Amino acid sequence: MPSSRGHGPSRARSWLVLCAMSMLQFFIAVDVTVVNIALPSIGDDFGVDGHALTWVVVGYTITGGGLLMLGGRLGDLLGRRRVLLAGTTLFGVASLLAGVAPTFGTLVLARLLQGVGEAIALPAAMATIVLMFPEGRSRSRALSVWAAVASCGLVLGFVLSGVITAHLGWRWIFLISVPFILVVVVAALVLVERDRPVAREAGRLDVPGALLLTACPLLFTYGVVEAGEPGTPSWVSVATLAGAVLAGIGFVRVEARSSEPLLPLSFFADRSRVTANVTTMLISGALSTSFLLFTFYLQDHLGIGPLGAGLMMLPLAVSLIVFSMLVPRLLGRWGARVCVLTGLGFTVAAMTLIATVAVLGAGAPWLVPAMLLIAAGMGFGIVGLQYIAVSGVTEEDAGIASGVQRAADQLGGATGVAVCVGIGFAPALHTADPFLVAAVLAGVGLVIGTLVILRTPEPAVPEPSEQAG
Repeated sequence: MPSSRGHGPSRARSWLVLCAMSMLQFFIAVDVTVVNIALPSIGDDFGVDGHALTWVVVGYTITGGGLLMLGGRLGDLLGRRRVLLAGTTLFGVASLLAGVAPTFGTLVLARLLQGVGEAIALPAAMATIVLMFPEGRSRSRALSVWAAVASCGLVLGFVLSGVITAHLGWRWIFLISVPFILVVVVAALVLVERDRPVAREAGRLDVPGALLLTACPLLFTYGVVEAGEPGTPSWVSVATLAGAVLAGIGFVRVEARSSEPLLPLSFFADRSRVTANVTTMLISGALSTSFLLFTFYLQDHLGIGPLGAGLMMLPLAVSLIVFSMLVPRLLGRWGARVCVLTGLGFTVAAMTLIATVAVLGAGAPWLVPAMLLIAAGMGFGIVGLQYIAVSGVTEEDAGIASGVQRAADQLGGATGVAVCVGIGFAPALHTADPFLVAAVLAGVGLVIGTLVILRTPEPAVPEPSEQAG
């Protein structure tokens, strides 16, 4: 471990580790959005429609979000270096499997495994950075780099997807990350200090809680998606949705009885945190839905190729960067709740515009205003909700609050796509405009989120000068 002063070789080593961990973070973030433009090509190759293609998106985010807190606990109990190596290796192997998948089912399995790898590796990678950089300016700079890389990964995923799919084929959106992941594994082996022996009394894993937390949205997604398939018996969907409800109830019961719960139920005693995380799930569902609607409209409806569709997403990518820089400066002036309400309003306007463009059959340029509104909604909404979700935390629950907020973001996006796109594009509803149905469902969630956040007390926000420090 480098010295706390961070001079000489220790300083250089710390920044080399930051580069390696940021590379991992970049490709994990890229894999959230890089599949969007490639989905129609994947569907053509495997003969599946937009209804079933939702699994390529949500399989990754559900397992990643559901197992995220378990991944963090694994690092504490088994050693961060071991867990980092295991999770990164699994992510790389799953990426390779996705790239060579012979069937659609294999591709979905690979995406599920990618999510597991993310959940195991990402908390260990962040903990490695925190421990290698001393508290203060040095650590703040390191975490700023980490956050910026994540944002760039999400944004560039749209563009990279179009370029890679057009010139190399959709399989390379997964294969291209494999050599870089190998570099991360080698860097971790060489640069990250070996784990110290773990004390026997360090605690235990809440594996049942983690499995139930992941099973609930997975079963829910399967039930919703299969409900729209004409040949699926109705009892299959009903039984699966009932299983999702039972998994949710089981999770609450396990956490209430566990001596070392994955998510202490006392965490939900703070109403502001609860409402912030509920609203995060709703707005993330709408935002993730919009990404797929842009993709399907540009390629399936207008017949634009992958490269053209990727370039058409540039306004969304650029404006996301702009708003991610602007909103933190406004947070101190406006307050977190006003920022969230502004974000919800922008997102409602975007979904309304997407539905209008689809119903009128308008050209691609008419989607650009919707993309700008989505970027504004994401910038204002997510940043404000992140602040509310971690307001008033202590050293004892800061990690839980951050983990829950990230899990709410990922699981909300996944279940939102399952509901809005899964139902909207279901063959059983072929008489209705799928874009209109999906947009209306997302809009309903946003209205609920607005009503929820209006009842949330305004947390204190430091002045802009304090935030900058």
